[in-house]
Amino acid sequence: MKKIGMLLLAAVTALLVTAGGATASSGGTFVFCAPYGGDLFSLDMHKTSRTQDYIVGLNINRSLYKWDADQSKPVLDLATDVKVSADGKTYTFTLRKNVKFHNGRTLTADDVIWSYNRIAQPETTSSAASYIANIDGAEAVIAGKAKTITGLSKVDDYTVKMTLKHPVAIGYSLCKVETAIVPREAIEGKEAAFSTNPVGCGPFKFVKWVRGSEVILEKFDGYFEPGKPYIDKLVYKIMPEGAARDIAFRAGELDANIVGASQYPIYQRDPEIKDHMIEVAEMYTRIIGFNSEFKPFADKRVRQAINHAINAELIIKKLLKNKAVPATGYLPTSSPAYEKAMKGYEYNLARAKELMKEAGYEDGFTFECIATANKSWGVGIVESLIPFMKRINITIKPQQLEGAALGERCRTGKFDAFIWSIESGPDPLETLNRFRSTTPRSAGNYTAYANADYDKALDKAAAASSEAERIEWVKKANRILFEDAPFWFFNYNKAIIAYHPWVHGIKPVAIEMMLQDFTNLKLDDSSPRK
Repeated sequence: MKKIGMLLLAAVTALLVTAGGATASSGGTFVFCAPYGGDLFSLDMHKTSRTQDYIVGLNINRSLYKWDADQSKPVLDLATDVKVSADGKTYTFTLRKNVKFHNGRTLTADDVIWSYNRIAQPETTSSAASYIANIDGAEAVIAGKAKTITGLSKVDDYTVKMTLKHPVAIGYSLCKVETAIVPREAIEGKEAAFSTNPVGCGPFKFVKWVRGSEVILEKFDGYFEPGKPYIDKLVYKIMPEGAARDIAFRAGELDANIVGASQYPIYQRDPEIKDHMIEVAEMYTRIIGFNSEFKPFADKRVRQAINHAINAELIIKKLLKNKAVPATGYLPTSSPAYEKAMKGYEYNLARAKELMKEAGYEDGFTFECIATANKSWGVGIVESLIPFMKRINITIKPQQLEGAALGERCRTGKFDAFIWSIESGPDPLETLNRFRSTTPRSAGNYTAYANADYDKALDKAAAASSEAERIEWVKKANRILFEDAPFWFFNYNKAIIAYHPWVHGIKPVAIEMMLQDFTNLKLDDSSPRK
């Protein structure tokens, strides 16, 4: 009987392996791509603002929090516990006691405090300064008026107390790789060397950077999660050209590849690839912003009419090859505050004409829309709107600008309308705060949107005593924003990674699909590099 059972178990195991491919296990080399804008700039996460650098740096470094792609929210990483005061302003973190830097030294509370102080120093010019600015005393350091952040204190070697100016969900800021905790002794007096030979406490340690070609990392045996990472080596090929990545991926030289709009429909039809793609609505919302000081756009009915007059789904299908998710509000489907019940503006020409008539613009008007050359949210999209606008007697005139020039016009209000892709996460409250009536154009409220009820909903969210209550008030604010229609709500970027069947563990990372944490990634025995 025992022999029969063993034979049955072996048969079932063989069947599962045959049906699902080879069994994933430890070991092997994973080859990925760094696709954004050529060579890396720096592997010092405190001193770079480039996603290309973050893609690599994420697996070298760790922060107090990390982004959990499955839950689409930040969770503790270098800390095992956090206690938050009743007023939401004091966070007391208990650190892991088994975290080692790649130089062998154990991480302590001093490293957390030193790292955040380094970020705040004016000479660091860190893009992460805004993420720690809410810590009490940080703004004084950022402004060069103080040397240390008063809101950070060491309770003991493994406990850090952090006092905030305002109650916020700080994990959304401190999960960023830009806020990595780094060893002081590896940086002081040798910052230039650190940028090309970094020391972190992440799952992989730095080996080599071949300029313009590749970055090689290898498994760090002292990583604080026993047995992880599973792969032995991680290679990032610097490949900004989509065609070159496609060739390398199809040849098996890349284990996974970010998918562009032109590749997407081809991959969808490819029997060897179509079932090995993972998609996510990234936290970027493509919109046309209406300047509230341009008279026709001061009327909500006109803004709503434009939303009803455009068949956004048709544009997404024809021009973007379905590589986008139709917007049903400002917050994307991957946001913690997304509401499944919310529906986008229906394409309804009759309703659009009715609203234009009610607003006194039945005969239409002309407006200019500034745009970049971006194929997904640029001048080409604006040109596709011309026939839709004509049906409600509106003439839209596209004007192409460089990104920097468009940004300057948006910040100074010198436009009728603009089309852009704007960050819409990860923290939904901080995301919607940019559209408060008190937020100036220069800080992101480009349309000068103002609504007292919207502001009140955000105030309630900020004062909420629980995360659930906070999210409910954010949802209300999002509904108000959608109904007010200060934008044409176009789409959320659909990010896609294609991978070979021997790869197991690619995640739908909504904050930026390429920010893949490979701690849990495995390769099965069919991999050519195992």
